[in-house]
Amino acid sequence: QVQLVESGGGLVQAGGSLRLSCAASGRTASNYAMGWFRQAPGKEREFVAAISRSGDFTHYADSVKGRFTIARDNAKNMVYLQMNSLKPDDTAVYYCARSSSVLIFQGPRNYDSWGQGTQVTVSS
Repeated sequence: QVQLVESGGGLVQAGGSLRLSCAASGRTASNYAMGWFRQAPGKEREFVAAISRSGDFTHYADSVKGRFTIARDNAKNMVYLQMNSLKPDDTAVYYCARSSSVLIFQGPRNYDSWGQGTQVTVSS
């Protein structure tokens, strides 16, 4: 099992930027695809972005495409989510997750390890 710890959340004005980080413990963390999800109050957890094991392939939700960028540094066991042009609708708890395989998935059921989440609040 891998442990995931997110950081970098906070309060930002609309149009601003934040960079989330996810630290993964365990030697095998780099062997799997990784993803970011978010959950707003009263809503289901939704897919935000995912990145392949090598980092060569990425996939984004339509709602964040062109504004968010996912990246990873396997040497440091880190995954990042750069969020630009933030909107109030981006307000949520953001979770880092490890895919159950090397494949990229959108469905949260395909991820078997989750962090505790970090709050992102975007004010209008």
